[in-house]
Amino acid sequence: MTTSFPPTFIWGSATAAAQIEGAAFEDGKEASIWDTFARAPHAVLNGDTLDTAVDHYHRMPADVALMKELGLQAYRFSTSWARIRPADRDVNPVGLDFYSRLVDELLGADILPWLTLYHWDLPQAVEDKGGWTNRDTAYRFRDYAEIVHQALGDRVRHWTTFNEPFCSSLLGYAAGVHAPGRQEPAAAIAAVHHQHLAHGLAVQRLRELGAENLGITLNLTNSIPLDASDLSDREAARRFDGLQNRMFLDPIVRGEYPADVRKDLAEFGLDEVSETGLVRPDDLQIISQPIEFLGVNHYHDDVVSGHPLDGTNDPLFVDTAGQPLGSPFVGSEYITFPLRDLPRTAMGWEVNPKGLRTLLVRLGEEYPNLPPLYVTENGAAYDDVVSLDGAIHDEQRTKYVLDHIQAVSDAIADGADVRGYFVWSLMDNFEWALGYGRRFGIVRVDYQTLERTPKDSSIAYRAVIRGARPRS
Repeated sequence: MTTSFPPTFIWGSATAAAQIEGAAFEDGKEASIWDTFARAPHAVLNGDTLDTAVDHYHRMPADVALMKELGLQAYRFSTSWARIRPADRDVNPVGLDFYSRLVDELLGADILPWLTLYHWDLPQAVEDKGGWTNRDTAYRFRDYAEIVHQALGDRVRHWTTFNEPFCSSLLGYAAGVHAPGRQEPAAAIAAVHHQHLAHGLAVQRLRELGAENLGITLNLTNSIPLDASDLSDREAARRFDGLQNRMFLDPIVRGEYPADVRKDLAEFGLDEVSETGLVRPDDLQIISQPIEFLGVNHYHDDVVSGHPLDGTNDPLFVDTAGQPLGSPFVGSEYITFPLRDLPRTAMGWEVNPKGLRTLLVRLGEEYPNLPPLYVTENGAAYDDVVSLDGAIHDEQRTKYVLDHIQAVSDAIADGADVRGYFVWSLMDNFEWALGYGRRFGIVRVDYQTLERTPKDSSIAYRAVIRGARPRS
């Protein structure tokens, strides 16, 4: 590797509360939408639940000690709304205390806490009142953010409002493959807007409370037409770019929804601003509050076609029986991972580090007012094998991580303002609708004993961190 990073560059890893904590109904915590969704028939692979996950709730001090051993400078984690304010009622002091102890452990290990307020685990009681389709949920989120800041704001300096709202809105309310498992396109667009509004309201309130480093994390992609000479493919790529990238970037950075996206989604309420409609007169001003950073989650590019291709591609949305819906919004977009001559991960995702470099550079070029970038998730799932010596020689994951770190260095050389990298994930965990069937961790978890074993990828990552100049 030939890399160069600024002296203040931050090296970390990331997890999410629902995926690692377990203790799903302990110490006052009540159901989140993922606790409920995991119990729905055929919703999660093998009927896996979040009840135990990898038991981070009970093993947290040892997990932080492992982070220190791996040389992490920062740890990106999320707080659980359903643990801190069960059913969105009174504050649960035991739940808050867990995160307070976590922050203290991190600081004691000289690891920077990087907090995400929402990584998809909405209290089920809030969903029962409409969830993100209900405008009131945005204000409930603002109140939850204030509660967390009151408890942790004296020690936590970096605050992320949402992780990947694309997934918790479109995949949860339109595709039905994520919690809460609804297939209602109009509800999904309402969820998009109300999550944007919740972000803006929380940024406003946290700023009033003295928070200084505020941002959001989006999963962003390069939307590439399969055949650039084919109008249908070009239009499908444009629509997918609108749904995955610009419908989230533009309101936050530019204070507007893109005109072509509004036109595509006019029937769902994004075509005009009204006093009583989905988008109200002051909403976009609230949503576009200044932020100090943008988190970028990226795993792969998306090659898109407007044509079904006889089993060689996947529809963007499927119903609960796995039958293709195309897009419930604007036509048929098909994601065509196998059609390029590139290796793939256990998720079926292309491995193309150059795509990350392209994305990071392009973001700065297309959005001149963009705040500094942090790669807040990047990693790969593979079918790990435990060797006879007990080690996990995950050569493919190691190469993936190192090659993508090189891509970040190349992007910085090309002018991208990237200031940190967080590998996904610290350890194997509950991979949403795939349950425990996919392993992303640089640390292996034995799901029977819950023993943690660092993989070769973690050793390589530690060497990168040690070889880089330290942050100040």
